[in-house]
Amino acid sequence: MTTPPIDRPALPLPENGTGEPLLEVRNLTKWFPVNSSGVIRRTIGQVQAVDGVSFTVPKGGALGLVGESGCGKSTTGRVITRLYDPTAGEMFFEGQDMAKLSKKQMLPLRREVQMIFQDPYSSLNPRHTVGTIVGVPLRVHKVVPDNKVLSRVQELLEVVGLNPEHYNRYPNEFSGGQRQRIGIARALALQPKLLVADEPVSALDVSIQAQVVNLLQDVQREFGIAFLFIAHDLSIVRHFCPEVAVMYLGKIVEIADRESLYHRAMHPYTQALLSAVPDVKQAAIGGRRERIRLTGDVPSPVDPPSGCRFRTRCQLAQEICARHEPPLMQIGPRQKVACHFAGEIGHHPAQPVTAPLYPEEPGASASAQTQESADRIREVSSDPGWGPRWLDLGSGSVVER
Repeated sequence: MTTPPIDRPALPLPENGTGEPLLEVRNLTKWFPVNSSGVIRRTIGQVQAVDGVSFTVPKGGALGLVGESGCGKSTTGRVITRLYDPTAGEMFFEGQDMAKLSKKQMLPLRREVQMIFQDPYSSLNPRHTVGTIVGVPLRVHKVVPDNKVLSRVQELLEVVGLNPEHYNRYPNEFSGGQRQRIGIARALALQPKLLVADEPVSALDVSIQAQVVNLLQDVQREFGIAFLFIAHDLSIVRHFCPEVAVMYLGKIVEIADRESLYHRAMHPYTQALLSAVPDVKQAAIGGRRERIRLTGDVPSPVDPPSGCRFRTRCQLAQEICARHEPPLMQIGPRQKVACHFAGEIGHHPAQPVTAPLYPEEPGASASAQTQESADRIREVSSDPGWGPRWLDLGSGSVVER
């Protein structure tokens, strides 16, 4: 069943295509140790849940993070909120690297970065009333005097569309959609600058999803809160987020503004995901997008494939895909892709666009011109945000804004 139409206009892109970054993530990595069984436990491997992810979230903007289950979306969100400590990488929030802060040093930033959890049933303590659940952050951070907490809780409940007089009820007295609104009220209590929304509507009935998404839009517009919106429903992400990043097995394979991503996807994995989304408008005029079916299973993050992690399921894969991991190249004003054979459906190049980076490959030349091309590709692959230059896939030249 698909999501019903949402009766709100999609959020506009930031003016001039740029926005001052609130959060800047560089090469974020989170590995979980795999221990052996028995009396003496040893680390025998690492689950590479998130491996070298880079992106930015502009102030007051929204970045969607999509991908298959197990690709590392939720882990990324939990690392950013420091529910998990990062294994490596940097997370600059308003210029301050959260990855290097201790738990005590993180306490002031807890007010600025909050999270909406996926499951509205397990994320609320069943033994606490709604007033206690929403009021605890206010008391811990001393946002308001103790005698003002109740009135503030009632204000927050009203903001999220609940009856303020129900503050003394317990979570089991509410529906799933109402519980998620309670979670949103708790996240808003500290007036954060960034909300990490981890699948905020996936556990809800389809009829309730639009209401919650509309509520989040109202919250963003009224309070100017930035969102990292984690979801697997591409229709909701397209409506809510001006920019979308696609993850596969712990890596970002493509990131772009929604128009570029949904109409001119360049990565074969993104193209396969979009081909599975029902298109009501296209069906109404008699057309139907050709379905791209991926073969094989998703590899284990304990032992991911060498080179490009998508190559074991990709129809375009060649030897270079197994030997070298493709860089995340900027190929447009607001589009990046990590693929040796990036191109639109049916127009992928026969030769890898990243060939100048690997002069040791058979048939490649190490001429000065090749080195210059390699430098151009590196130049457009270094910035986690949107740079003033990008690689034109047609000509191989660098275009400047």
